[in-house]
Amino acid sequence: MTTKFIQITFSFALMVTLVQCNQQKAKNTNNQTVISQDSLIKKGAYLVTILGCNDCHSPKRMSAHGPELIPEMMLSGYQSTNQLPPMPTDALKNGWSLFYPDLTAAVGPWGVSFAGNLTPDETGIGSWSLEQFKIAITKGKMKGLEDGRPLLPPMPWQNYAYMMDEDVAAIYAYLRSVPPVKNVVPANIPPSPVK
Repeated sequence: MTTKFIQITFSFALMVTLVQCNQQKAKNTNNQTVISQDSLIKKGAYLVTILGCNDCHSPKRMSAHGPELIPEMMLSGYQSTNQLPPMPTDALKNGWSLFYPDLTAAVGPWGVSFAGNLTPDETGIGSWSLEQFKIAITKGKMKGLEDGRPLLPPMPWQNYAYMMDEDVAAIYAYLRSVPPVKNVVPANIPPSPVK
């Protein structure tokens, strides 16, 4: 064999090896970024907790230690069986915003807003696509519709506007995994003129 032939063969073999290594590296990189559904749900549970979703979307009862989540109603929003107490117009006139006792409704200059049902029931987000959920949480649009009305305070959607897609997907996966709760949340009540 000639030296030239050996050099060409060696170069070809080296090139093939490098291509195979790069393909394997790409496979490993892709495999490393794939997250299991269980891990996605755990990440979503973590994010829902640290982002404070339960603060408004989960009904609470008062205990000796303050507000306490009601586990069987977790993330189901303002309960349709509740009745709002009379509005304290003096407080509103003086610039106050107030919460319903279980912290799932708020009243202020925007009117009355009710925390939505985030469970996978059809009365919650059960029929929503991931894209709808993303529009709701990052663009603040009612029902995740581009032409929906803006979400009202105290929903802090502006804080989530730049949330990474993988975080939105994790939250969505977690919310799809919680027990569904049938609860039709009432529509917001527009502000009435304060006298």
